[in-house]
Amino acid sequence: MRIVDIRETAIPLKSDLRNSGFDFSEMTTSVVAVITDVIRDGRPVAGFAFNSTGRYACGAQMRARFIPRILKAEPKSLLNEAGDNLDPEKILAVMMRNEKAGGHSERSVGIGTIEVAVWDAVAKIEGKPLHRVLAERFSGGKVQDKVFCYVGGGWYAPGKTTRDLQDEMRRHLDSGYTMVKMKVGGMTVAEDCARVEAVQTVVGNRGTLAVDANCKFTRDEALTYAKALSPYKLRWFEEPCDPLDYATLAEVSEAYDGALSTGENLFSTQDVENLVRFGGLKASRGDIIQVDPPQAYGIVQYARTLDMLASHGWPRAGLFPHGGNQMSLHIAGGFGLGGAESYPGVFGAFAGFADDAKLDNGYLKLPDRPGIGFEGQAALYRIMKDLAA
Repeated sequence: MRIVDIRETAIPLKSDLRNSGFDFSEMTTSVVAVITDVIRDGRPVAGFAFNSTGRYACGAQMRARFIPRILKAEPKSLLNEAGDNLDPEKILAVMMRNEKAGGHSERSVGIGTIEVAVWDAVAKIEGKPLHRVLAERFSGGKVQDKVFCYVGGGWYAPGKTTRDLQDEMRRHLDSGYTMVKMKVGGMTVAEDCARVEAVQTVVGNRGTLAVDANCKFTRDEALTYAKALSPYKLRWFEEPCDPLDYATLAEVSEAYDGALSTGENLFSTQDVENLVRFGGLKASRGDIIQVDPPQAYGIVQYARTLDMLASHGWPRAGLFPHGGNQMSLHIAGGFGLGGAESYPGVFGAFAGFADDAKLDNGYLKLPDRPGIGFEGQAALYRIMKDLAA
């Protein structure tokens, strides 16, 4: 058993959406195929992944360092002790050879994307959905059948009106979501508060509302918004500032009357530990940490981050993996996390879940296809299948 090839390609998202800080017109993502010599249904097993939206494609690092290190390694050194499957932890260690400590974001996305593709192959070789494999290894075998799922939306777009925003959120609620999230920070405080009020009239008692500032705010802006948004009793106020600005985050935590969420732009266990030590977040208040595993060295390292958080008394219910895709859905289900997010209708082929996914009262049924199940997303699987062909 061996990995015979690893391939990467960059795909443009071609979106005119924007959040408070940037638009997605130039955004690209790396798609990876890890091809093995294991045959299932007459074809070699291939594991797939992509780096979640919000960071650009990173194929140069993959092709120059991480892929060659794996392909040069002795094949048996990449297998589990039984020799009947790949070992993601060993493969992660090989990719990290000759890498200097620190400097995480330069390499964490490339390594993490390849590592998650390896997990897709591992689960396919076992003939199980990835969430089941993760539950068996990291959750004492406790397998879930559904995951709470909220919807991210409320984007800024050319010509989009408040009425359009209300209609968007109404559609999400009608489709079965019980929690919606919208962008803030792209207008004045007064204008954004008016948008929040308008959406709250739509949400009413049908669910809850969160807002997302995408790390745009300076200290003064973050504190201004914290005070302005407090009366609305939101589910959470997401990314009010750079998550590495622990001092500002701690001040916002004191000024804001409600839960905060952050962490999608943190790429190492060390950064997340500093966040919970110095950023003023409180698990008891319902604060949320949203690390994106494919952007942060992958699933093995995410499990180490969970162990670290547990040592600080942070429950898994306070963790929502960023991403809004099949990968984050399996991770949320396999580790028994608080839930996952969803981005229907945006980011082209990379948005959402399997074409036959069913949402019921805010919960998404976990898929039973082997691996991550990209094969159930027709548009995305065409890209991946072509890469592996």
